[in-house]
Amino acid sequence: MILPIVAYGDPVLKKEAEEIDQNYPDLQKLISDMFETMYHAKGVGLAAPQIGKSIRLFIVDGSPFADEEGDEPDPMAAGIENFKKVFINPIIEEESGAKWAFQEGCLSIPGIRENVQRKEKVLVTYYDENWVFHEESFDGYAARIIQHEYDHIEGVLFTDHLSPLKKKLLLKRLGNITQGAIQVDYKMSFPGAKKPRMI
Repeated sequence: MILPIVAYGDPVLKKEAEEIDQNYPDLQKLISDMFETMYHAKGVGLAAPQIGKSIRLFIVDGSPFADEEGDEPDPMAAGIENFKKVFINPIIEEESGAKWAFQEGCLSIPGIRENVQRKEKVLVTYYDENWVFHEESFDGYAARIIQHEYDHIEGVLFTDHLSPLKKKLLLKRLGNITQGAIQVDYKMSFPGAKKPRMI
């Protein structure tokens, strides 16, 4: 089932999410619905707060990055075509390497893309959808996707990483997203719409 994605301005996006356990109701269906929602919106990651659930869960599938690669192989995209995972109660144990900039976007903030600096490697502990515990290192685009989605369960958006000036320049556009005064081709829930509106 395709779920509505919560738009910028909803308090759930600024809240630190809570851990879950194996008894969380209908977890496998939720994960399946999240993948369906993410693919419908053409995203590479989706965190539970983006569908209105303040729990420490996110999903990723980096294959669109592999599809966009040109003739020259991009070292940051190594292995990204097989990067499809579920992260439950993840903890970024360490971030390392040089910082690098990349234009990030977000399904909750449609139409806005800005350069965000992130470190190139992460060490993460997490449970998968079968409650198997993992400790893994990721780098390049995979690390960036994880950092972006992990921010969501910490109540942080990519716009929070921007300079005060850049944020000021985006204020009107962000306000339009909250109000639902935008065109978007996937289901969204807008917290500031005068009448409840879902696309």
